[in-house]
Amino acid sequence: MKNLVTLVVVALAFLSAACNTVQGIGKDLEKGGQVIEKVAK
Repeated sequence: MKNLVTLVVVALAFLSAACNTVQGIGKDLEKGGQVIEKVAK
């Protein structure tokens, strides 16, 4: 569980750094959600 939390935090930090627009933030959050879903399976 600790590894999952670490992975999520790192992924969100990476995705937030890549955001340039509001639309980009939405896409990045969606990708972050997909990563979380894959890890949870």
